[in-house]
Amino acid sequence: MKEGKVEPLLRIGAEIRLARKRQKVSAVTAAEAAGISRVTLHRIERGEPTVAVGAWVAVAKALGLQLGITGMGSPAGDALPDRIRLADYPQLRQLAWQLEGVEELEPQEALALYERNWRHVDRASLSASERALIQALSATLGGGKLLV
Repeated sequence: MKEGKVEPLLRIGAEIRLARKRQKVSAVTAAEAAGISRVTLHRIERGEPTVAVGAWVAVAKALGLQLGITGMGSPAGDALPDRIRLADYPQLRQLAWQLEGVEELEPQEALALYERNWRHVDRASLSASERALIQALSATLGGGKLLV
């Protein structure tokens, strides 16, 4: 862990920034909608733990997002879903282009798609949630390794 940084906050901050960019909302507009300064917004997007939790919630609400606690670090937090929605993971959706009419995959199918097609994954475009999915898939089903 980086000094002064908390890993979950780094991921949440990255997701907030990604959501803002996808919605084509400027930092100034998002900050004003949340009732915070642009500097505070950028601190949130960098995952700085010294920002008040109320500011994090305000930014999430302004962008139409929800913050929640999912049992980080507990076995339940690492559990894989029974089905993985392609719509939730853009890179996985692109890898599954040939699966017409398929909207969900079993975890083993998703891991196999990632492993077979890893050369086509744009790693710079992976969201924090998709990185977490890949890590959970490889940890749970791949013996801790992504076979690429």
